[in-house]
Amino acid sequence: MTPFYKFQFYLFALMAIGAALLFVTRKSPVSAALWLVNVMFALSGLYVMLDAPFVAAVQVLVYAGAIMVVFVFVVMLLNLGRPDQLPDLREVGARIGAGLVGIALFANLLAVRREVLPVVELAPPSDNVVLPVAESLFTDYLLAFELTSVLLLVAIVGAVLLARKKAVT
Repeated sequence: MTPFYKFQFYLFALMAIGAALLFVTRKSPVSAALWLVNVMFALSGLYVMLDAPFVAAVQVLVYAGAIMVVFVFVVMLLNLGRPDQLPDLREVGARIGAGLVGIALFANLLAVRREVLPVVELAPPSDNVVLPVAESLFTDYLLAFELTSVLLLVAIVGAVLLARKKAVT
């Protein structure tokens, strides 16, 4: 394992831990959800480094994409995020910190490009990694998959009904 690989791995791990700490310390549910999206992206970076690109893609698409959109939709629908509770990025220190993190990530991207691109070779296509997951998901675990989708649908309908009752009374 090269020192560059170790550095990248620890960088993604520190990003995940830092975003997770910010997630649990936020008062606003909307800003907490956005920090949780950062955790999901850092975890997907770790999955890519562990040579699991399919799991990384599923992490981004399912968790950071779909689940977090539903979560933010329900939070906004229930009006849990109040404007007086959103000072997270309005402070000067938070803006400076965000700028420093952005500069560090951009420098990291340039370093990865310089380090990895000359070494990349066109490899022959490997075995399909999606097929075994899809076969087991839609044969052995089909019932659990469908029950999960129905449970999410019921949760959304319940949130809408709760919000409508609150608005009517």
